[in-house]
Amino acid sequence: MATSAFYDLGPLEEIAVNLFHGWGYNFYRKENQLRADDQLVRGKVGALLGSARKSVEMAQSDYRREFLPPPTREKPVPDAAAVAGAQAIERLSKSIGALQGLITAQPVPENDRMTQRYRQEAETLAQLISSDQKLVGQAELLRTMVDQKSGKWLVENMSALQEGIAAINETLRTRQMLLFPAT
Repeated sequence: MATSAFYDLGPLEEIAVNLFHGWGYNFYRKENQLRADDQLVRGKVGALLGSARKSVEMAQSDYRREFLPPPTREKPVPDAAAVAGAQAIERLSKSIGALQGLITAQPVPENDRMTQRYRQEAETLAQLISSDQKLVGQAELLRTMVDQKSGKWLVENMSALQEGIAAINETLRTRQMLLFPAT
């Protein structure tokens, strides 16, 4: 039984390696672990931003309920400042949602022979992990800034929140430049 081809390690290893290369994947390579880590981290960043957006949407709902009551005969038109505040919170929510979509849709380097020939994949992935660590920090900072805050607080601190959105966008641009350097 031990002399069967199913027990001969040399040919079995050769078959396995050929299949791995044919599939374009070898789970023993460092690059594949880094690629998986990158995708996991971006998923977590997306979850942090989703939580931030949920907090902003709850604050927006409370803000509208408090500052934009239904029209009455005495006050048929809502306060313009309250409307502007509600719109600013809504734009903030949309910006966070757009960032969430951009981050989760970010590509990782392809696992193909051409990529491996012209770029050091492991080095690029290590740089992406560094970039993604920055994204995690920025997303968590934004999440903690908006967590359990009132709509009024969001309106009063909108410039700091927009600065956070801009910083995350800049980190995403830097990340994209790592993947697609200008030639």
